[in-house]
Amino acid sequence: MIESMATTTPDTAGRHRKPEEQVTAARPARLVALDVLRGIAILGTLGTNIWILTDPEGLIGYIGGLADASGGWAWTERILQQLAQGKFLGLLTVMFGIGLAIQQASAVRGGRRWPGRYPWRAGLLFLDGVLNFVFVAEFDVLMGYAVTGLVVAFVLATSERAQRRWLIIAAAVHVAMLTAIGIAMAFVPPRDPAPREPLDPNPYADGSFWDLVLFRLENAGMFRVEAIFIFPMSIALFLVGVRLFREGVFEPAGARIRKRLMVVGFGVAAPIDLVAGVFGGGDLILFTRYGTAPFVALGILALVAEFYVRRPRVGFIGARLSEVGRTALSCYILQNLVASALCYGWGLGLAAEVAPDARVPFTIGMYLLVSLIIVTGAHLWLRRFERGPVEWAWNSSYRILARER
Repeated sequence: MIESMATTTPDTAGRHRKPEEQVTAARPARLVALDVLRGIAILGTLGTNIWILTDPEGLIGYIGGLADASGGWAWTERILQQLAQGKFLGLLTVMFGIGLAIQQASAVRGGRRWPGRYPWRAGLLFLDGVLNFVFVAEFDVLMGYAVTGLVVAFVLATSERAQRRWLIIAAAVHVAMLTAIGIAMAFVPPRDPAPREPLDPNPYADGSFWDLVLFRLENAGMFRVEAIFIFPMSIALFLVGVRLFREGVFEPAGARIRKRLMVVGFGVAAPIDLVAGVFGGGDLILFTRYGTAPFVALGILALVAEFYVRRPRVGFIGARLSEVGRTALSCYILQNLVASALCYGWGLGLAAEVAPDARVPFTIGMYLLVSLIIVTGAHLWLRRFERGPVEWAWNSSYRILARER
């Protein structure tokens, strides 16, 4: 996920290439699909997180629903949020698993033992997550991925049978947790929720950058609940990514696998997810975000893989997504930082200035603006450098710690 997974080859013809041609020439089609999918996952997670960032009370207000859309924008908000909710979290998780499979395959080809020095990689990713959580976004996923990756790295050192067992057990635990929550919701008498008092003081709208840092640290337990809850799901999706990569989902021979994933993802899971999420209200968000959404994510993966198996040229849009994918860690952190600077009180404070009935168009505009900044930034950076800035710092630190040249 963090390092570039393709080998650059020189342009022996010596002619100037368009950016999209350079991407195609430098990366086999299979690896272009991986970069594009990472780019889609990064911009897709922004599609979920942007609603948090544009809420005047940040994550607290988003969870509490104090800033729900009103009037004609209500249905637009429900549909837009549901289209992004959980799908790209699932896709990003699967892509981390695929990255782990690629790293293991590279170690095996090089005659190196596995997991070898991978714990250094996991440790650095965890540190990145801690810094991102404290200074940028309380909804960070990197810490959880670091712990999950470390566990799965050792699982991959076991037999295929043991890996299948881990996948089944992790998925079963996750389903059991969702089932238990569903039963509790069905049989526990509902209570009239007491109206939540607005945040006072509100560090998102009125606090400084340091105030928000302290707020995250003071409420770290609450903000880290999701990472703990989805740990079994993350292990399962990591291992799904490993299996799909090994079974050739990005190869021409993987047509049957891709077809099945698209049928399940788009033909079955997507309609259920959209109907339940839009019409079922907030009570069903756990079951769509962590139940149906991962299957939709696998359908997206299969669709992109099928597209690039059939089409050798990456195209303009694919090239831009690929650039975001190649700088995925930098873009993930930067997009939340840019949106925070625009919306929170320590920056321009725009979120608190927007009227409730204008929040939806404001959020859409913020998403488009931040996406444009991220895509443009990735393109300009990669014209001069091989890695994103965070990727470069991560790789340099890893080489020092692992004593690699």
